[in-house]
Amino acid sequence: MKVFITGATGFIGSRIVDELLKLNHKVIGLTRSDLGASILEKKGAEAHFGTLEDCDSIVKGADKADAVIHAAFDHNFANFVENCNKDKRVIEAVGKSLVGSSRPLIITSGTPMGSLKDGDIAKENVFNPNSFNPRVATEIAGNAMRDLGVDVRVARLPQVHNTEKQGLITPLINISKAKGLAAYIGNGDNHFPAANVEDVAKLYTLILEKGEKGGVYNAVAEEGIPIKRIMQEIGVRLNIPVKSLPKEEAEEHFGWLARIVSANMLASSEWTRKTLDWNPTGTTLLEDLANMDYSKLNY
Repeated sequence: MKVFITGATGFIGSRIVDELLKLNHKVIGLTRSDLGASILEKKGAEAHFGTLEDCDSIVKGADKADAVIHAAFDHNFANFVENCNKDKRVIEAVGKSLVGSSRPLIITSGTPMGSLKDGDIAKENVFNPNSFNPRVATEIAGNAMRDLGVDVRVARLPQVHNTEKQGLITPLINISKAKGLAAYIGNGDNHFPAANVEDVAKLYTLILEKGEKGGVYNAVAEEGIPIKRIMQEIGVRLNIPVKSLPKEEAEEHFGWLARIVSANMLASSEWTRKTLDWNPTGTTLLEDLANMDYSKLNY
């Protein structure tokens, strides 16, 4: 199968490319730079130039392929809401180009969309259109394309990690380092779900090869790690104090991360594992936090 993938040189997308090539799929990877093109071509993938801001360039890439994996996202969180709307526009543009065909479109969302209220275990058969997370725009766009007959499949991500990055925990580490304090809200018994990036990449290939039209899949290896435990590990590794903060001080300390750090985001992948025979075996989030090089952080 010839697969077009956005985010092909990114943290998750580059590993999806590797998995696809291992399985003898042909890969067309979106890149905005000559360096990205060189990286893709050395792997044996075809480079396609384009950007998330130029939907036409992405549609042209999709037109070359039998399937599309949309793994790219603009992670400039200072413009998080606008970036979610940009993601929505990309999905709508690609989706409309696939109307009338059987070519699948795999999009990337987050596990909070599978929870109706804070603390509920997020599940694949639940969609909360009123989620606090602005990335709900991704699934709203995907659902609209599904209603037009497009074979839309959704990969919902938790905190995806290795010893270099840990999803939203990475900026949380940067805040802790900058302020000299590893803080959590209240008693810190709210949770982040997580999965190793290599396991997540393998799941995308399973969604492609074995997934069903309209299927939603949770890329969750660990249902929930307490925030307090995460911050304790960060405190040890950075050699800084660990402290509870009241909710009233959350926004001042965490900025745009305050709502997320306060949320209890448990998530299950029981259905995903059974349906796709996905068995994550990678390192845990706490193992990766314990083994990363904190001296390389930028803040």
